Amino acid sequence: MYIFLQQYWWFIVSLLGGILVFLMFVQGGNSLLFCLGKTEEQKKMMINSTGRKWEFTFTTLVTFGGAFFASFPLFYSTSFGGAYWLWMIILFSFVLQAVSYEFQSKAGNLLGKKTYRTFLVINGVVGPVLLGGAVATFFTGSEFYIDRGNMGDVAMPVISQWANAGHGLDALLNLWNVVLGLAVFFLARVLGTLYFINNIDEPDLVARCRRSLWGNAGLFLVFFLAFVVRTLVADGYAVRPETGEVYMEPYKYLTNFIDMPLVLVVFLLGVVGVLWGIVRTLLKPAFDKGIWFAGAGTVLTVLALLLVAGYNNTAYYPSTYDLQSSLTLANSCSSRFTLQTMAYVSILVPFVLAYIFYAWRSIDNRKIDAREMNEGGHAY
Repeated sequence: MYIFLQQYWWFIVSLLGGILVFLMFVQGGNSLLFCLGKTEEQKKMMINSTGRKWEFTFTTLVTFGGAFFASFPLFYSTSFGGAYWLWMIILFSFVLQAVSYEFQSKAGNLLGKKTYRTFLVINGVVGPVLLGGAVATFFTGSEFYIDRGNMGDVAMPVISQWANAGHGLDALLNLWNVVLGLAVFFLARVLGTLYFINNIDEPDLVARCRRSLWGNAGLFLVFFLAFVVRTLVADGYAVRPETGEVYMEPYKYLTNFIDMPLVLVVFLLGVVGVLWGIVRTLLKPAFDKGIWFAGAGTVLTVLALLLVAGYNNTAYYPSTYDLQSSLTLANSCSSRFTLQTMAYVSILVPFVLAYIFYAWRSIDNRKIDAREMNEGGHAY
């Protein structure tokens, strides 16, 4: 039962991670603000398109962190507590986003509208790149060590320590972390353009979005395929279930896909969904539903990758400093009572998702156009 609860909560965390990456179409759209918006009216439509969804992304990010804290507290204390520069920059960029949406159109703001819009672009670049780099460490590892003996230290009962002065920024020194970060960045831009095509009724802007899709989709595929191929052929961090010993195993993540064919099917369906949403949009000028195929595909792809990182006796947060300090589902999770209690609460998740779907449909009941922007009312 305890093993089931550990795997159940890793699935929940992985699903939230997939949803978070999909919702980063907000950041991707914002990063294109000055590239695609050629007039003030077009920029205003783009900002209002993403501005009506930014709370979903921010809330999912907080929920993702909260789920990790409740179910795998040792990861939370190790990564969020040790790699704090990385996470603080990510969170600060999201705070910049929230402030920018609320204050850019306020009368008498000191910084000016263009400054706040620049903040949106900064969040649109920094957020996806650093978040992708952070997720990549699930496969490449980080420099930390665990000393459970410190639990008896009254003055400093901290059992996880970062082994270098980078405190998370050292992740950017690993090429493959940067590669996945760039893959997430260009995926967010792809999703952002697909969302604009679906959500904005402005022919010139939509045509520019379709042209932009070619380059961003091509760069996404290059970086994503490079990371996936490298991960499948690289040594992985395996765990002996009898002893909990962590060791390096050749082709570990490829083996995980083979040993878990259902996860492989989910991964392939996700990749096909993303490609279908992109290709259909590029080849059929009247098609504007690509965001839903690519979005669902993104959730499935990220879900499968995170499941491969944690399931099948794999260390989901490896330590390159001390191999035996690597975190696994078994050695980093909460108590059985905590996981079981939270499992009951998680029954409410489908109802929350249903509400989000209802609210989303209500907000997007018609496309944004120039007339709406000129009518007044609530507009960013």
